[in-house]
Amino acid sequence: MSSTEATPQEYDATEPVEGDQLQLVTFEVADEEYAVDILAVQEINRMMEITRVPQAPEEVKGVINLRGKIIPVVDIRRRFKIDERESTTDDRIIVVKVQGRVLGFIVDRVHEVLRISASIIEPPPAMISSVDSDFISGVSKLDDRLITLLDLERLFAADFMDQAESAVERAAAA
Repeated sequence: MSSTEATPQEYDATEPVEGDQLQLVTFEVADEEYAVDILAVQEINRMMEITRVPQAPEEVKGVINLRGKIIPVVDIRRRFKIDERESTTDDRIIVVKVQGRVLGFIVDRVHEVLRISASIIEPPPAMISSVDSDFISGVSKLDDRLITLLDLERLFAADFMDQAESAVERAAAA
């Protein structure tokens, strides 16, 4: 195995993560594979009823009631400016905590949890995919797979989160 390739490993929450190891949740959007740090992920849910909110940002699909807490849900396809498609049974809502705020985002399919070496992550090329490169923290090659690591802090920047939170407040007041 070369230094730029790795093999996915099964996730075992009881094992400590070594300093140069990352644990990532991998998922698919528009036939491309992405990943986020597992430490930001609170839970992964099947699609559920999403309540639309008037005057919410275009990317905010609406809000969900998750065990009594109102959470904004972002349509990641809209955020990435990718054509929408019909919902399928594989769609999932990944609930994350970013900048102290909780939100969900819709993906086409969740793949797995990977443990990879930080050393195989390369900086993102300028034109890597259909996603704005500002949202990308790196790229990793695993065998024949190319996984794009997303930077949640940039993807859901403070101004975007403020708009999403305003949508939640309007929904809660209705």
